[in-house]
Amino acid sequence: MPTLPRSPLHCIAASVAIAAGLLLTSAHAALADFRLCNNTGSRVGVAIGYKDADGWTTEGWWNISARSCDTLLRGALVARYYYIYAVDYDRGGEWSGKAYMCSREKEFTIRGTENCLARGYDRTGFFEVDTTEQRSWTVQLTDSAEQTPERPLPQRAPGPSRPPSAAPTTPPADGGKK
Repeated sequence: MPTLPRSPLHCIAASVAIAAGLLLTSAHAALADFRLCNNTGSRVGVAIGYKDADGWTTEGWWNISARSCDTLLRGALVARYYYIYAVDYDRGGEWSGKAYMCSREKEFTIRGTENCLARGYDRTGFFEVDTTEQRSWTVQLTDSAEQTPERPLPQRAPGPSRPPSAAPTTPPADGGKK
């Protein structure tokens, strides 16, 4: 069967359709991320902890400007629970919890949550974020004065996805600052 010559208009239409499809695909993939928004008037430093197929990992630091957001992990979430620690660079204070993991003052990726001090790291209290197994999640950091009253969260027994040294915590869902 002979092929018909393609008109320039047909080629342009095909190129636009392909570009639109790629744009939609990349926009859809971008929706599956773990993001953090700094809704304070200060710059903050953020570290994250999570468990994947290889075990526990903590990573830091993301420096997030006042009133802005950043993606901490790209792609579909691999766990239900994630852990955040953040520090206010401008006014002091921190967002922390009772899930102890390893960190350090400089940029880091640390495997494992055990024996932090013996391995030369700091032992830092992270607060728990329950993503309810969503594909993407955004944490909102706020100043304590900006928080709304909270309802008490129900207690639940620790599951296999929690760090061994962490007790169940009930930090503000919006990451309220202490």
